Amino acid sequence: MIFSELYSAYYNAVAEILKTAIHHPIQKEELRTIVEKHAFGESVLSIEPALLEERWQLLKTDGTTPVRNEPSMPLTMMQKRWLKAISLDPRIRLFQDELLELPGVEPLFTSKDFVVFDRYSDGDDYEDEAYRANFRLIMDAIRNHYPIEIEMESRKGKRIHMVLLPEYLEYSEKDDKFRLIGSGKRYNDTINLGRIKSCKRYLKPCNAEFKKRRRTEQRSVIFELTDQRGALERVLLHFAHFDKQAEKMEGDRYKITINYDKEDETEIVIRLLSFGPMIRVEAPRHFVHLIKERLISQKSCGL
Repeated sequence: MIFSELYSAYYNAVAEILKTAIHHPIQKEELRTIVEKHAFGESVLSIEPALLEERWQLLKTDGTTPVRNEPSMPLTMMQKRWLKAISLDPRIRLFQDELLELPGVEPLFTSKDFVVFDRYSDGDDYEDEAYRANFRLIMDAIRNHYPIEIEMESRKGKRIHMVLLPEYLEYSEKDDKFRLIGSGKRYNDTINLGRIKSCKRYLKPCNAEFKKRRRTEQRSVIFELTDQRGALERVLLHFAHFDKQAEKMEGDRYKITINYDKEDETEIVIRLLSFGPMIRVEAPRHFVHLIKERLISQKSCGL
């Protein structure tokens, strides 16, 4: 929560609101536009009333602010220690060659401080130079829209050659693996980067068009959340990378809708169950059935 509290999208949004209010009284619609641009759609639920009801004492009722100078947000020592810590994560080296230089700053934590029990142990080897080179070439191909030539090994040990137009990369926290999503001339596929043995730019003329990738079936789950022990904030943070909507109901209850890919459904079930009685799934019916099945299964195992 370090950057969430000191340097996050929420604070950037409020900073932009204050910058505007310094120059002229800000209107409600203008405030909402700034929040939607700099934060998240559901951020209006917390930022708008806190400002307009003067709970934060940053805006007056006439839309002006007692703040005289435009806000700036330099890094604190705690933030520098956090940045130093994550710079030691081998996955960061996939995106940059050099470690973050913060002389005299001790990392806030190291990998030795964590015991991970819900992740597979055969994750990708992020220290491998060939893996890093493949990762960066794929990233460049995604950005610049050109095909690549891949030599990979199947699960059965068979060598496979393919030409692929990369579309995007995705990361599985549970598997600790990166996957390449792309389309070929006669196929479209999802490839584990760890299985790629060699990867290079495809320089031959591409006369045939790449097959358009079929979109994964999109699904939604709707649940009611009771905001106790910071449940709303934790849920929105936990599902930050999913498309979602939040609607305030009576009291401390909220209606949350999360959109996800069909292949992620089991993971969504597990994540929602981790919030216990503070969440009650309402729809769709098949998702409610999945929740019940999971609970019955856990009970039968004595969990």
